[in-house]
Amino acid sequence: MTEVYTGKIIRIDLTARTAQVQSIPEEIYETYLLGSGLAAKLFYDEMDPSLDAFDPRAPLYFFNGLLTGTGATTANRISVCGRSPLTGIWGEANAGGYWGPELRFAGYDGLVISGRSETPVYLWITEKGVEFRDASHLWGQADSYQTLDALQKECDPKCRVTCIGPGGENRVLIAGVAFDGRETRMAGRCGLGAVMGSKHLKAIAVRGKQKIAYHDKGAFLKYVQSVNDPLRDNGYIISLNKFGTAGGVAFTERTGDIPIRNWAGGNWAEGAQKIQGQTIREKYYSETTRCFACPIACTQHVEFKEGEHAGLHAHGPEYETLGLMGANCLIDDLEAIAVANDLCNRYGLDTISVGSTIAFAMEAYEKGILAPDQCDGIDLTWGNGKALVQAVEAIAFRRGALGNLLADGTRKAAAKLGRGASEFAVHVKGLEVPAHDPRAFVSMASNYATSARGACHLESLGYWPELGIPFKELGYAGGIDPHTDENKAAITFTMQNFQSLMNPLGLCKFTNKGSVGPEILSRYVNLALGWQWDVETWQHIGERLFNLKRLINVRYGVTAADDDLPPRLKQARPSGGAAGVVPDVKRQVQELYALRGWNAEGVPGEARLRRLDLA
Repeated sequence: MTEVYTGKIIRIDLTARTAQVQSIPEEIYETYLLGSGLAAKLFYDEMDPSLDAFDPRAPLYFFNGLLTGTGATTANRISVCGRSPLTGIWGEANAGGYWGPELRFAGYDGLVISGRSETPVYLWITEKGVEFRDASHLWGQADSYQTLDALQKECDPKCRVTCIGPGGENRVLIAGVAFDGRETRMAGRCGLGAVMGSKHLKAIAVRGKQKIAYHDKGAFLKYVQSVNDPLRDNGYIISLNKFGTAGGVAFTERTGDIPIRNWAGGNWAEGAQKIQGQTIREKYYSETTRCFACPIACTQHVEFKEGEHAGLHAHGPEYETLGLMGANCLIDDLEAIAVANDLCNRYGLDTISVGSTIAFAMEAYEKGILAPDQCDGIDLTWGNGKALVQAVEAIAFRRGALGNLLADGTRKAAAKLGRGASEFAVHVKGLEVPAHDPRAFVSMASNYATSARGACHLESLGYWPELGIPFKELGYAGGIDPHTDENKAAITFTMQNFQSLMNPLGLCKFTNKGSVGPEILSRYVNLALGWQWDVETWQHIGERLFNLKRLINVRYGVTAADDDLPPRLKQARPSGGAAGVVPDVKRQVQELYALRGWNAEGVPGEARLRRLDLA
């Protein structure tokens, strides 16, 4: 076995305060890779479907990708996995930055954490092992930025830290896990920060100094350079470097992709111009930063030099945040969105779910379903930037009636309110829909409906080939009508299988915009590890991992009835680039089931499972 990965994970029991190193055979890595792949394998083998997400025995996984910490393009991703307290099914979140590589340098591929500490605790991990340290002085006192500052003083000035903020401590079901302090990389989705909070685990600090040994280091690094050089010159990548993901706001408004007014609107051109990345760059830009081994450098930071928020220097809001907290709430106050985004980073909240839930609340308020006396003085009228900031505060601390209502996400809030609120609660299986509309790029209908963790654009990114971004090795080079259901299940099938590899490999999906596809991934693996991947290998492994997560969800009771879109997304947008388009989600899902070899209830068939070595 090479030393690109270590073959070692740590099983940590917070109740007993024990840490045991477990060796993983190489054939397991070859079959399931690492990241969410190995996490799903261990979870499936050991899962007890009766365990609530907050049960002390419920495991929480922090697993690097197979190449995380190497010099491969963007090899920095870490997956956080377990049962989602928000959806009740498979939960998975992913982040970049520097924490994952540091865990690899400490000599470990991942952590399996179970149990519950009687008092707040944090973990200090080095090549020598795991220390359990008291976190009582941080619990209820320190946000994610302050936690990093404190642990770099207590442990090592160069340690990397992942932690929860007040959101996770208060078991907010839309709380994420924050990495790298003010350089925030958030594993935001599925409420896994609340699982950390339920275990009284405040943070994990890591420091390592091990070097990586490659199968053919010279050839590997030379090949990486040959990929990175043209990647930097790619038009999509240049835009990401200059404006971040926020640079796409005005374009997605024109195509009908961005959500407007809780997904009921059609146009918002003037507002989109006010909050787009180009405006951020012109008015508030301070610097650009990057993750480990990243030639793209897409992170934009903002600074306010005057006005109410003078002195704020923070991670700028990205596309999803601007879409859900901005357009979806009709808020064009860029400073208010930036402040709300910074609070989410400090408090450890998922901006997608937060923005979506607040937009839902604004519509409920407008319809009289959510009364003023239930809002604790917060004026939830459309476009109110001050209300956005107040609502984020309320959610993080479960403050008042409104904070408690929204802290559990859109689905549960709608169920509590009743009176038809579920008709405009925009989620799939309990996970709020990200800022890409399946009425604009209709392959996203079958993707959202069948994604393992609920509504997730990243499980296929099918709108990229529909948009014209070439994936030639997958058979897509442009010329696809984004508004027809024809052949869209095939796009979902192919792209879900492909994207199922990226997190287990530890690579950022933005590289796909620069034509990093199966051939390059195969070369990376072969040169780094000495394996014999070819272009066909990725399809087989990706399909295996996608089906494995489906098997987990079947055990949790997911059926074909759950593979659907919310009512709001079955109604046409009234205007704009996607006006009048309604995807036939039932047709797409049925066609996708046939491609996947699943039965009418969405259960993988035995023949397909045998072919994928899952039976």
